[in-house]
Amino acid sequence: MELIFLGTGTSKGIPIIGSTHPVCLSTDVKDKRLRASVAIKWNNFTYIIDCGPDFRMQMLRENIFKIDGILFTHEHSDHTAGLDDIRPITQKFDDLPIYTYKRVLQDLENRFNYIFTTENKYPSAPSVISNLIDENPFLLGDILAQPIQVMHGKLPIFGYRFDKIAYLTDTSFIEDSEKEKLLDLDILVINALQIKEHPTHFNLEKALELIATVKPKKAYITHISHKLGFHKEVEKTLPKNVFLAYDGLRVETD
Repeated sequence: MELIFLGTGTSKGIPIIGSTHPVCLSTDVKDKRLRASVAIKWNNFTYIIDCGPDFRMQMLRENIFKIDGILFTHEHSDHTAGLDDIRPITQKFDDLPIYTYKRVLQDLENRFNYIFTTENKYPSAPSVISNLIDENPFLLGDILAQPIQVMHGKLPIFGYRFDKIAYLTDTSFIEDSEKEKLLDLDILVINALQIKEHPTHFNLEKALELIATVKPKKAYITHISHKLGFHKEVEKTLPKNVFLAYDGLRVETD
């Protein structure tokens, strides 16, 4: 199973438009971050988690031209705004399955009405197959995907576990019962926005606390803002099994 980090940045990306912060001015490619998303591949399957405003650039950069579906963590624009860019995929292949829960699907239907409508649909509009999920595992390709509920401030959202890999983003709190779903992992991906505490995201300290609790073999930090610091400097401070993810990073598990 392979995990491809399509984007590792927070909602504004790095660099931020007009910012003169030193991290935004960095020439290190690992400090340049598109909005957070991953592709997960196994056997002949390729699924995407979240489809943000940088989706088109991410697909082109990684030479991914066919996907089997998109899983959404929640409805915020940095995780959904690229949905229209699936048009070349659905025009060339079949309608694209999407997986999410009722609140998020309703939001997508409102914002992208022309995709979901069945009346007088514009000929070149994307076509999707909506799959409603809840907290129960569901079949994805030939494996079971396990939703993991976390809190994004006051908003409940989902992360996902696939066999020995789990992906969480925009997490600020997770119940102990949900932490149990993160045990015995080879790879945990978890967000850490910045050094200081934040009301709707883990900071680095809280992300490291979760990693120490569930003890994955390796952990990768994502959904990073410029306020976390320079990639090269921050990674030197991390435990030996914890790494800062960066755009284009590929990691594998058996």
